[in-house]
This record gives sequence, C-alpha cells and structure tokens, in this order.
Amino acid sequence: MAILEIKNLTKSFGDKAVLTGLSLSVPEHSVFGFIGRNGAGKTTTMKAALGLVSPDGGEIYVAGEKVCRGQTGTNRHIGYLPDVPEFYPFMTAREYLTLCGESLGMSKAEIKQRSEELLSLVGLAGEKHRVRGYSRGMKQRLGIAQALLSRPKLLICDEPTSALDPIGRKEILDILLAAREQTTVLFSTHILSDAERICTDAAFLEGGKIALQGSISELKSIHRTQEFTLELAGGEHMPALLSKFPRAKAVGTEALSFCGGADEIHALLAFIAEKKIAFTKIERAEPTLEALFMEVAAK
Repeated sequence: MAILEIKNLTKSFGDKAVLTGLSLSVPEHSVFGFIGRNGAGKTTTMKAALGLVSPDGGEIYVAGEKVCRGQTGTNRHIGYLPDVPEFYPFMTAREYLTLCGESLGMSKAEIKQRSEELLSLVGLAGEKHRVRGYSRGMKQRLGIAQALLSRPKLLICDEPTSALDPIGRKEILDILLAAREQTTVLFSTHILSDAERICTDAAFLEGGKIALQGSISELKSIHRTQEFTLELAGGEHMPALLSKFPRAKAVGTEALSFCGGADEIHALLAFIAEKKIAFTKIERAEPTLEALFMEVAAK
C-alpha cells in the first residue's frame, strides 16, 4: 500500500513551471529518497503534500485521504522536518517536546514516555542545555524527535543533511534508518550518497516530473551495466591480457575493466585458466544512484 500517492501534480510560480505532471507513489514502511537538483521542485512537492501550497492541478493522497489546501486533516498522519527547523531558544529539548505534546492534546504521562523514547532515539537523552546552545546537527535531531512525537504514518524530511558535516550527516541518516521501524520515511536530497546508503526506494525528479522511480534494487537492475573489473595478483600479465582483449582498459598496473556479455567473460576466464594467471577478484560494476541520476539529467 502507498502511504503517499501523488497524481499528475502541476505548479507554476508566475511564468515559471516548477512541476509539470509529477506522479509519485511512496510505499509504506520504506525509506524513500526524493532526489533532484537544487530548485527542482522537491520542497514545493512536499509543501503541497502538507497542504501548505495549492497546486495548479493534480491530486495528493496521504493514507488514502485526499489532501486539500487549508483543510489539513491529513496532516495528523504526517511528521515534518523542514530544512532549517526553528525552536524556542530558551527551552530545553524536554520542555520543547512537552509544549508540542500539549498542543497535540497528549496526556502528561504520554508526553513524558514518548519524549524519553524519542530523545533516546535521536541521541539527546542526556542533553540538559537549552536549544540556544545546540549545533545544527543537534537541532536536526530535535526536529526529528518533534516530528515523530505523534507517531505519524509518514515522516517527511526536507534536505535533512544538506548543511551538516560528515559525522553529523551519518548521525542523522542512522536516525532516519532507525525511524523506519515506527513510520515511513520520505526525505528529499541532492546528496546521492546519502540516499544510496539508507534508501529502500527512490524517485528522480527532473524537468518538473518523475523521470525514474522504484526500489533501489529494481533501479539498479534495470540500468545494470555490462562493465566488469578484473584485479590481478600482479601486473606482469597485463600486456598479454590487453593484447588478447583490446576492448579492455588498464586501471592502474594490476587491474583492468572491460565491457562484454557472458561469452566475453567466459573467454576471459578461459584465457586466465590457460595461462594460469593469478587474480584476486572479478566483479560486475554496479550502477550507482549518481550514475543513474546523471543519465537521467543528460536526457
């Protein structure tokens, strides 16, 4: 079942068309990467799903319910983390979550229990300082805790790692991966390595619509390359291999890459066996999300 379904979404700002027929389906209990370059329309799409932006055309459904601008009943299913979350700087993390819980009508006992669970999840359980002293990464963590407070069916995060250092990015990605046990995670990003690290599914936004979408394994399978890499135990046989297989290319002094089907692989293995050439590894080069996105962007 799709927790978020977007059908033929269009949106223009003045004479600039941002979304030109975007259709998207986010499966339940997935970590879904919404991938696109800066300014591609990722934030506009997310705000439309939250009922904060009125699309020019198309329909959006969250947990089977239609999203209507200004009538945001569907938002009870959603937790949202903007790219730059803001907090009351004079509060502690627990005080802020208590305020949020009270605004949601949660009981004091439920707020306390849920706050402790989430602060532990995001690594802020032992933090006593007020938010004014938090780093960017700590604010992102608190933002995730706040977004998960009401046990939403869908957690939407807008560029959650874009301004963080490598350690901060890893921490946030680990938290989002752990949050999958509680909810479906949709996060927009232009950092393809982040999406590749934790996503089960992804969609590529290009030209105002979705160019590719599916599970990570499906996307890689569809666009699987015919490139292989052979790593040798030494470099003395490299000239003979390059002479026998002229389409191969040297990679350093002890490896070569080549493109070919099963027949060429069998011929290579037969030649290696005949000449008793020692090698350490032979593998197919897996396509990366970066390679897939560059292919999409080039069309």
